[in-house]
Amino acid sequence: MDSGSGFCFGVTTAIRKAEEELANGGTLYCLGDIVHNSMECERLKKLGLVTINHDEMERLRNVKVLLRAHGEPPETYAMAERNGIEIIDATCPVVLQLQRRIKSQYDAHGEAQIVIFGKPGHAEVLGLVGQTQGSARVIAHFDDVKTLDFSRDIYLYSQTTKSLDEFHRIIDYIQCHISPDATFRSFDTICRQVANRMPNVSSFASRHDLVLFVCGRKSSNGRVLFNECLRINPNTHLIEGPGEICDEWLHGAATIGICGATSTPKWLMEECMQKILNGEQG
Repeated sequence: MDSGSGFCFGVTTAIRKAEEELANGGTLYCLGDIVHNSMECERLKKLGLVTINHDEMERLRNVKVLLRAHGEPPETYAMAERNGIEIIDATCPVVLQLQRRIKSQYDAHGEAQIVIFGKPGHAEVLGLVGQTQGSARVIAHFDDVKTLDFSRDIYLYSQTTKSLDEFHRIIDYIQCHISPDATFRSFDTICRQVANRMPNVSSFASRHDLVLFVCGRKSSNGRVLFNECLRINPNTHLIEGPGEICDEWLHGAATIGICGATSTPKWLMEECMQKILNGEQG
């Protein structure tokens, strides 16, 4: 099992805060899935965590709501204040710093193009766009950079979990096409704890005959890391839990590697490993 896989710092902190609050008794709500892993969400649900969406939060009064590591736009904090809701803020410090940088940039240069390399609709990206009153441009892939207006100033940021290589390709393209009369500045806001997993997972995948990548199918980070595993080792399978392991995959595999995303709990990878070991003993 890959020792480098498992929750990142931000997710670990959010789950610890949820567990501490739940241990005190009373109801704790969480705005959106606390982590993009259905089995971890189910574990916390059994402890009493109630997952809600923004519409449901709008109807709540005088309760506690946990904000997960992804962060939220200013409107969410305003809603909480209106409704007498106590916020348990588990926004990742890396995301929080990025939100502040974007807001500061927007306040100083509201007329410029503030561009965010990220997944449209992703919780973190919605929180970042919210710092600009909805005016920031989101580009999901390298090809989207061609739609920018290169005659205007561009300030480029990235969702914290995006690919570092693709971000640098976008920077290179803008530098080659920006007007001499326009300003371009880029800010490398990719979390290194996440980015460093790419070379680690590549090395891990190369050392095994079969790789089982354990992660929730809603995880953006998981999709990126899984694709890297698959690129290095075509005999890689994405699974959400031990129940999805097929016996046929195991035939002829001398070494089996189990790894996961920043949203994958270690206990889940251990359950997958245990299922394989039990199968070998049976």
